Amino acid sequence: MLLWIAIIIAVLWLLGFIGNIGGGFIHLLLVIAVIVLIFHFLRGRSRA
Repeated sequence: MLLWIAIIIAVLWLLGFIGNIGGGFIHLLLVIAVIVLIFHFLRGRSRA
C-alpha cells in the first residue's frame, strides 16, 4: 500500500514538474514520496 502511495505521489510530482505547476509544493511531494519509499523498504525488511 505504501509503495502505491509513493508511486502516485512521484507521478504527481513528475506531472507538476513537467507542467511547471505548484512551485515548492512539487518538491514537497517528491520528499514525501522518498520518505514513504524508505519507510516501506525498512518496514518490509524487518518483517522478513
